[in-house]
Amino acid sequence: MQLAEFVAERGAQTALARALACQPQLVWQWANRVRGVPVERCPAIERETSGQVTCDELRPDVRWVRVADSAWPWHPAGRPLMDVTASQQAREAA
Repeated sequence: MQLAEFVAERGAQTALARALACQPQLVWQWANRVRGVPVERCPAIERETSGQVTCDELRPDVRWVRVADSAWPWHPAGRPLMDVTASQQAREAA
């Protein structure tokens, strides 16, 4: 599910903003692609949406890996982590 769908269907823009400690306008900008979602915010958004909006959907340009974690029940593969070696390898190849 896209962030815009989640916010529209649930009417949760303000609640999500409160949970993320940011302004509702910023959530609106992310949902409407005025601004990109910062990579460091993606796991929190996935957590706060109970996995309905995943890191992969928020930032498909980032290589995400999943680590098994029983405290992260929203995705069967576990907690999302950014694969920092992927971006380093891309820089080295260029």
